[in-house]
Parts: sequence; C-alpha cells; structure tokens
Amino acid sequence: MTESPEQQRPVVPRRRLRTALTRLPQWWPLPACVLLGTVSGLSYGLLASPQYEATSYAMAVAEEETNPAAALGFAQSYGRLVTSDATLSYAQGAAGEPLHALRGQVRSETSPDSPMIAVTGTSDQPGKAADIANAVIEAVIVSSGHVSKDTGVKLIKFTHAMKPDQPVSPSLPLGTAVGTAAGGLLGGLVLLVRPRRTDWSVSAQVPGPTAAEVPGPSATEDGSTAEGRELVR
Repeated sequence: MTESPEQQRPVVPRRRLRTALTRLPQWWPLPACVLLGTVSGLSYGLLASPQYEATSYAMAVAEEETNPAAALGFAQSYGRLVTSDATLSYAQGAAGEPLHALRGQVRSETSPDSPMIAVTGTSDQPGKAADIANAVIEAVIVSSGHVSKDTGVKLIKFTHAMKPDQPVSPSLPLGTAVGTAAGGLLGGLVLLVRPRRTDWSVSAQVPGPTAAEVPGPSATEDGSTAEGRELVR
C-alpha cells in the first residue's frame, strides 16, 4: 500500500532540515550558545530592576554578673531569630512590607569571633532597604530586652542602616559578560557530550586466503607425463 502525496509532503522539510544540519560544522553549538548567553545577559541587565542593600548592626553585651563569653553564644542565637516569623511580624509595621515579602528581603550574619549581629535589608528602593534593616534590628533588640533579666545578656544597636547609593545587582556590562561566559561553558559541554558525526567510513580491504598453486605433473617432450612413464616401466 503506497502513501498518498499528502502523507509524503511532511517528509520533504524534514529531509531538508536534516541535510542543512549535516552541512553545518561540528563546532556550531559553541558560537550558538555564546550568542544565546550574551543575549540573555544583556536582556537581564536591561530588564531586571536594580536591587539595593542596607545593613544595620547590633551587639550582644553581658551584664555585670554574667560571664562575658556568654554574649558570644547569645549573639549566635539572636542571629538565628532575626528571620523568624515572630521577629518579622513585629517589624512588618515599621518596615512597611508584609510578612511574606520580608522573608525574602531580610538576612542575618553573625561572627564566631565577635558578639555582633548584622541585619541586611534588600529592596528595589534604597530608602526601603534601609527601613527594613532598621525595623528588623529594632525588633530583635526589643525581643532580647524582654528576657535580658533571665539571660543576663542584652542587645544594643551598634550602627544605623543608611540609604545606599549604588545597587548591588549586576550592572549591564557585568551581566553581559557573565551571560557570555555561561554560554561558552554550556557550548563546550555540548561539544563534549554530543555524539560525533561520521561523514565517511573507512573499511580496510583484507585480502582473503588464496589457494596455493600445486604444480601438476610435468610433461615430457613426447607428451607423456613422468608419472605415466614410471607406470609403463
């Protein structure tokens, strides 16, 4: 049963596409991925909104009857409580952001050698980033003050978060460079893992075994063979 012309038409574009792909050089994925990465990095630098960060600091201080070494341990504990829902719920009014938004806009850092806590706020507005950092650090300080009589350690504000001047998000040249580098790396990996194309095959022609030529009986001058002469004798 033969196929109709309508069923054979889709096969022609596929063959043309396959023929066009086979004519391309084997290293074509590398420049294609580099171009794709450059365009992606350039688009990100142009379309993404800049992000600003502001950081405020608080320090854990031990009271008179408390071992000064305890301040370091409580600083680590309070640093973990910065991003808790209890702290962010208390700070959301002063920060001007809802609780679900603050979870992704606040981070804290502590040092193993110093009883200091750093609270960083992130926003697409520089003033809002400073407000978030200051609101959260105030919430942590207030929470520590409620239990300072039991712990013997209290937090005090060390520095106030200031309005940042420059964004921390990648600039346009940096974003383009990162995209280009990522595209080149991806293209190199594609060249390593893709199957190699064989445009021709080489087959060695191995000659088969030939039959050894066995010399037949030699004929004498009178036409009789040597074997026949021996039989006559």
